[in-house]
Amino acid sequence: METIKVKIINRSHHPLPSYATPGSAGMDVRAYLPDGPITLKPLGRALIPTGLYMQLPHGYECQIRPRSGLAIKHGISLVNTPGTVDSDYRGEIGVIMINLSNEEFVVNDGERICQMVIKEYTRVDWEPVDRIDATERGDGAFGHSGIN
Repeated sequence: METIKVKIINRSHHPLPSYATPGSAGMDVRAYLPDGPITLKPLGRALIPTGLYMQLPHGYECQIRPRSGLAIKHGISLVNTPGTVDSDYRGEIGVIMINLSNEEFVVNDGERICQMVIKEYTRVDWEPVDRIDATERGDGAFGHSGIN
């Protein structure tokens, strides 16, 4: 497994994102709410600040993903999941949370609100053509293989 160095500024008073276990792919990220908690009403959404700013190496992105515990226990997810932080972005990382439950949910300062995964990516150089290779699946899309 490769390890890379990533420059990060932490303007919050919380620990840096960290892995919960040696096998974790994602790091827990905490809300930075110095002005107090934010209440998400049912179907409500809010941009939650983290106090984190990073400088990713070229060729890497940061993916922001929901936490499974918040999803199953409280119906909390992220609006754009996975969210992408590009390597040339230098602003504060914000997390767009949404409450998909029927009850209000309070986001508190320091609460673990999402997972952060750093991924290498490949850029595309398009090659326009008149046809592409056929496959057994062809153009079968949503539900093409049935239920069972």
